[in-house]
Amino acid sequence: MNFIFLESGPFAIFKWQALFNDIGLFLQGFKYTFFISFCALLLAIFIGLLFGIILTSNLKFCSKIIKIYLEFIHNTPLLIQILFLFNFLPLIGVKLNITLIGILGVGIYHGSYTTEVIRSGIMSIDKCQFEAASSQGFNFWQSMFYIILPQAFKPILPPLTNQIVTLIKNTAIISIISGADIIFVANSWSGDNLYYGPAYILTGIFYFILCFPMTLVSRKFEKSL
Repeated sequence: MNFIFLESGPFAIFKWQALFNDIGLFLQGFKYTFFISFCALLLAIFIGLLFGIILTSNLKFCSKIIKIYLEFIHNTPLLIQILFLFNFLPLIGVKLNITLIGILGVGIYHGSYTTEVIRSGIMSIDKCQFEAASSQGFNFWQSMFYIILPQAFKPILPPLTNQIVTLIKNTAIISIISGADIIFVANSWSGDNLYYGPAYILTGIFYFILCFPMTLVSRKFEKSL
């Protein structure tokens, strides 16, 4: 058991010392991952809210277009979508920086799942709520934002929190295209010295710091509701 902490072990003390000497690099990766996650989350919620509402409306043509988007996203890997943005778009003259590619790729991908979450939440509200709102003079969008969505928040919250946690973890995919996230920093740093053990342990801790609070917040909201 002590082997792993010996001088020749994967978690030797000198390896941890080297890691903490370069902790600034990992903190930069942490900040970058947080930034990508935050921006991608805003995009995913915007897409989910807009498309989820449209799918419950009478806009049939728009609903068909959205369903095509959902089917495509749900049935192709996120990696393929990221590589498409990274490799194909420059061929048609569209050049995006890696950060923007990461935000768009992860945000659009999770926007499809957020759409389903919000649509399901809206559909769980009794139709009489729409009728009551209409009888009071509310149009569709007013009914949605003032009457339906506040009630749908409770059933939406648990699956939405799961999507947020998954989104944060899926930002690791941008390391494939040299995005300066935690995974890329860990791989680059440990690739030079082969100190993979400490690097990946610290990386896991950083992801835990980002994800675990969301779980706690979700539990508290569920109890309060």
